Amino acid sequence: MNKTDSFTSKWAFIFSALGMAIGAGNIWRFPRIAAQNGGGAFLIAWMIALFIWSIPIIILEFAIGSRAKAGVIKAFGIICGRSYCWMGGFIAFCTTAIMFYYSVVTGWCIRYMLFALKSNILHSDPHILWNNFISGNTPVLFHLISISLAAFVVSLGIAKGIEKINNILIPTLFFLIAIAATKALFLPNAEKGLRFLFYPDIGRLLDYRIWLEAITQSAWSVGPGWGLILTYAVYSRKDQDIVSTSVIVGLGNNLASILAGIAVICTLFAFLPKQEALKVAETGNVGLTFLWLPSIFKKISHAHIFIFVFFLCLSSAAFSSLIAMV
Repeated sequence: MNKTDSFTSKWAFIFSALGMAIGAGNIWRFPRIAAQNGGGAFLIAWMIALFIWSIPIIILEFAIGSRAKAGVIKAFGIICGRSYCWMGGFIAFCTTAIMFYYSVVTGWCIRYMLFALKSNILHSDPHILWNNFISGNTPVLFHLISISLAAFVVSLGIAKGIEKINNILIPTLFFLIAIAATKALFLPNAEKGLRFLFYPDIGRLLDYRIWLEAITQSAWSVGPGWGLILTYAVYSRKDQDIVSTSVIVGLGNNLASILAGIAVICTLFAFLPKQEALKVAETGNVGLTFLWLPSIFKKISHAHIFIFVFFLCLSSAAFSSLIAMV
């Protein structure tokens, strides 16, 4: 990308930064981790982790990128000295390694969005559908599709590519997640899911494992230290406020996670007893997203619409994050 290219407005940068932060982990990982760690108590620890870990590191990354106006490796050399360029190289290596995995997941999400569009999920056994999908060459094809689409967007540059697609994806994503959460709130017994998610057992905050999981989820979801915000900051406007932008990105990311948590957990509690709902939520990212949730969603009125909205959200979130990694 040309360094003379830049984001055209403050909100264009914020939407792109939110696109970087909000990914599949908000929708398929957050509900599972919240369920495993006591719901409300985890939410408290997770919000604290946002302000003591993720946002400070984002502010630091933003400051380095906007000051150095260089990529991750060179930025560390400019700010810390040439002998520290290896630190930027290590960050770039780790993020690239994550991208290889993440592009595969994005391909899965896109394929399931198309399944939902054609009602394949509604009329198929989720386990058979998943096994047939994963055992063939289709995952490779959709991996190539996802990485090619992301590379194409990046090749268009900041204003014509990354900014333009995120200005569409992020508002649409929040709108769709809000619809999914609202739909879940009106299901029978949804209040049990809300109670689990928002009424904390304060005693559980004494368990160090909850704090460890909270910091891990925040670090994985918001993306501090990945070098992505640093790279975007190279193309930020001079009047872009570092602190307020970082806070908005962090809070926006957490809002997306909470809406996704409401949609998933309230839906599970609506159709399953508490212990069974928690057991399903803890089955893992793939099991929860591609096997159990489609089975539960089939019981909802207008199921085909709800399933499509869910996988459209998942695909949009995954793709916006993949763009930042590419």
